[in-house]
Formats: sequence, structure tokens, C-alpha cells
Amino acid sequence: MSIGLALEMFSMTDPGTVRGHNEDAVIADADLGFAVLADGMGGYNAGEVASGIAVNLVADGLRQALAKGDIDPAGKGAAPGELLRGQVLDANGAIFQAAQSQPQYAGMGTTLVGALFYDNRICVAHVGDARLYRLRGENLTQMTRDHSLLQEQIDSGMISPAEARFSSNRNLVTRALGVDPTVEVDIGVSEALPGDVYLFCSDGLNDMVEDEDIRLALDMLSANLPLAGRQLIQMANDNGGRDNVSVILVRVLHPFPVKRGWIYRLGAWLGAM
Repeated sequence: MSIGLALEMFSMTDPGTVRGHNEDAVIADADLGFAVLADGMGGYNAGEVASGIAVNLVADGLRQALAKGDIDPAGKGAAPGELLRGQVLDANGAIFQAAQSQPQYAGMGTTLVGALFYDNRICVAHVGDARLYRLRGENLTQMTRDHSLLQEQIDSGMISPAEARFSSNRNLVTRALGVDPTVEVDIGVSEALPGDVYLFCSDGLNDMVEDEDIRLALDMLSANLPLAGRQLIQMANDNGGRDNVSVILVRVLHPFPVKRGWIYRLGAWLGAM
């Protein structure tokens, strides 16, 4: 559990009821305002190596950038989304090089969903089928779109979302970190409001628990993030727990605008003339 001035975060990962080891990794920092979740894949232990590299490199890169002030929504530094994209691309390169240079890691990779909360916004980076949801009021919205064969089949009309629940192609991702020297990273930016609750999860949750059941659990329990997170993982395990299951929950407590002095306001005024 981590509580900052504007954000409250809880993270938890569980191996599930079937698998003997956990290839998921999570990092959440409420003070600095970022969360990263990765779901690794590969041979024995390789998946957890890939996910560990991903979350640690992204988190370390964000910490360094924030400490140096290398982020600036006014255009004097990296935009939050581009900063996040750069960290994910660096992680992709590191995983790819490790997989190429060490035979025991050949073929490893990881999905990833991460976000930086900055200036009353959430900037999201996404590769693969790990997801981000937002609960605003009583409405649950999926904010990422899976990079998976199943999603492509849904988009093309080959199968319906209801049929997708029983598809044998559920875990075939079309994009992942570490598989190729570079990767396309989806970036999204949206307003973050006080009271919003964000759920980052590996597919071990949403494969086992229907979105409506996730919504109901968050709606009832989000006042207590640790309780809500443990309940979601328990629901996944009660429904079979076929995969590792990880969650990060973030609640926006207060607005978090970037402080701007008179020089910034003067520049903005001059730029508008």
C-alpha cells in the first residue's frame, strides 16, 4: 500500500492455483505517480526475467527523469507520454538483447501496461494484453485494447465478444516486449479526476472474471483498495486460477496540477498573441 499527496496505490501478484511459479511483475509508486505491470512469457524462469527487466527499467527511468525535471507539459522537456514510450522502448531493447545473448532466455518476452499520473492526467503505455480499466462513478471503462489474435478476430467480425470467452486463442498476443529489436507502443492520455479508480491487471484476472463482476467488486470495495485487490485475485482463483494474476489499483484522492510560475504564464500569454 502506498499513499501520496494525490494518489493511493495498492499492488499484488499471485501465482494462481495451477502454475508453479509467477511470471508477473508489478511496481507502483504513489509519491511519484506511476504504476507498471508486466506479464512475462517464455521458457522456465525466462518469463519472470522479462517481466522483471521491464518493470524495473521503466520504473528506474521514470524516477530518474522526474528527479531531473526532464518532463514538462509546456514543451520544454519530454511530454509525459513520450517519456513513457521511451522507457518502454528501452526495456524492449534490453529484453531483446538478453534473449539474444543468453540461450536460456531465448524467446522470452512480456506484455506491459504502465501509466504516469501527471498534471491531472493519466498517460498510459500499453503493449500486449495486460489491461487498464477505469471506474468513474459506477461506470467501468476498458482504457486499453488488447494486442491479441482474439481481439483481431473480434474486430474483423469473425467471432463475437461472447464467443471470445470460450476461444482457444485467448492467450495469443500479437505484440510483446523483447520479441523484436523494436516494438510499437500504444500511448493514451486522458483526464484523471478525483474519485477515479484505475485497475491495471494481467490477463489472469480478466480471463477468469467477467468485466461486470470486476465492476461490481470495485464499486463495492474501492474505498478499501487492499480489500478490493485481494478480492479480485480471490475471484480469479475461485474461477479456476489458470494463470498468474496481478493487479494494481490506483485511486485519485486530489487534483495534482503541475505548479507553474509567472514566467510560464507570461510565455503562454505571449504564445497566444
